[in-house]
Amino acid sequence: MDKLVTIKSCRYGLKVHLNPEVAFDVLLEGIASRFRDSARFFEGSKMAVSFLDRILSDEQEKEILELMTEITGIDIVCIIDCDKENEMTYRSIVENTLTNIQKRDGQFYRGTLRKRQVLESDTSIIILGDVEPGAKIIAKGNVVIVGSLFGSVQAGAAGNRDAYIVSLAMQPTHIRISNIDGKRQIIYQESAKIKGPKIAVVDGNRIYVDPLID
Repeated sequence: MDKLVTIKSCRYGLKVHLNPEVAFDVLLEGIASRFRDSARFFEGSKMAVSFLDRILSDEQEKEILELMTEITGIDIVCIIDCDKENEMTYRSIVENTLTNIQKRDGQFYRGTLRKRQVLESDTSIIILGDVEPGAKIIAKGNVVIVGSLFGSVQAGAAGNRDAYIVSLAMQPTHIRISNIDGKRQIIYQESAKIKGPKIAVVDGNRIYVDPLID
């Protein structure tokens, strides 16, 4: 069983290395065994998880996540498809934003939002994908986009001026925090000067875009 699954924890979550050759039911047995042995270390933890070394279908991924949650009580905040080029970017986002969003105060959406799609949340929301032109997000809490923002987004929709918007690339059609609208040209200019993840916040009566990591 030891060769089937390797778990590595780090500051931003768990990396689960999966044997790419064995049958899936055998792999599940290995996952169950490995997490039972370490359940007491993870119980109640809030983590991002990435699966490495094996390609999983959506159904297989769901089955593994349910098994992990059942055995350990881990609160899985999001699933990250890590690769070497994006690992540091994802890590910085998780460390600075996702770990601050509690289970009862945040939702998770996996997939790209396309034209005419509207996503609304009474809490904070995490998008693992892009927000394309014509798509729209409205959230009463924060909005974290592990992807590119090209559509429209409003954070703090209930009047929270402390809400923020995070994304890897930020060229929105429209951006709004609480009752403050961002000026598109200024947002574009500020975003273009920043490499890496960006965060939009309200300061005074204006929305500013800053680096997520100084």
